[in-house]
Amino acid sequence: MNHEDEKPFEALSEGTVAEGTVAEGTAAPSRKCLVGLGEILWDVYDDKALFGGAPANFACHASSLGAESLIVSAVGRDQLGAQAMQWMREHDLSLALVGVDDAHPTGTVRVSLDATGKPEYVFAADVAWDHLVCDRRWLDAAAKCDAVCFGSLAQRNSVSRDAITRFVSATREGCLRVFDVNLRQNFFDAEILETSLGLSQIAKLNDEELPRICDLLEVEVTDEVGTMMRLADRYSLRCVALTRGSKGSVVWLDGELDVQEPISVQAIDTVGAGDAFSAALIMGILNRVPLSESHRRAALVAAYVCTQRGAVPSLPQGLF
Repeated sequence: MNHEDEKPFEALSEGTVAEGTVAEGTAAPSRKCLVGLGEILWDVYDDKALFGGAPANFACHASSLGAESLIVSAVGRDQLGAQAMQWMREHDLSLALVGVDDAHPTGTVRVSLDATGKPEYVFAADVAWDHLVCDRRWLDAAAKCDAVCFGSLAQRNSVSRDAITRFVSATREGCLRVFDVNLRQNFFDAEILETSLGLSQIAKLNDEELPRICDLLEVEVTDEVGTMMRLADRYSLRCVALTRGSKGSVVWLDGELDVQEPISVQAIDTVGAGDAFSAALIMGILNRVPLSESHRRAALVAAYVCTQRGAVPSLPQGLF
């Protein structure tokens, strides 16, 4: 993000209809059910630990934006697990599909930020979300949800990878399957990427991840848009969303391309910004908001998160 504050979070342009709001003379949209499937963890900074995990962040932001959200994950039977459960209760998030693992600890990740707020991560090994099990409750939720977002990190263990694949495969026709690529450390390979993209209708990734996954999957890399189109064509994707940090973002959806210029903010911590972007964009797609408007709102929400500490700050009312 740029570093000049131009007050970008004031009301959107006249005529914009936000997700979950009703334009005059139209019927109210039904409340959408969105699932964040994968890791719950604590982002451990030098001075404090904050609630996080990409799928959990996605679900939290979707809830703030008006969705019925479910986090499908697990924590350990330990102090951090209890604190995670308490945090979710305080933020009105359902615990129905958050398991408690007696044998493995709650996930953590050590986060260090550079001068621009860009993070580096070191993840704890063999934690609760590495041992997810897809049971009947999961399958019931899969049959009812409107969108599910999952990534590569929680698939580093074959046990959780199988559970995530079963959940996504069990979603109903019409459910948006969103693969947030989310490459971390060495916890991914060509097989995980190939299978996940094959299961999905929407891929969200950033400009650093795009050439890396194309190299692994032997997809020709040219310009960004052309490369996005090659991914969409190979995996029959409806949508490819590319975030580019200080260069803005590009979204291709159902044959329409929209480019969002960067929003100038004083960025202090970019953790969770991509998850916020995904949540707002998916809410817009589900509520049939025009692409230019839903993309603009996604960029605004992500930019705001960059100005705050932690992945899931409370969003100002003008953003939802």
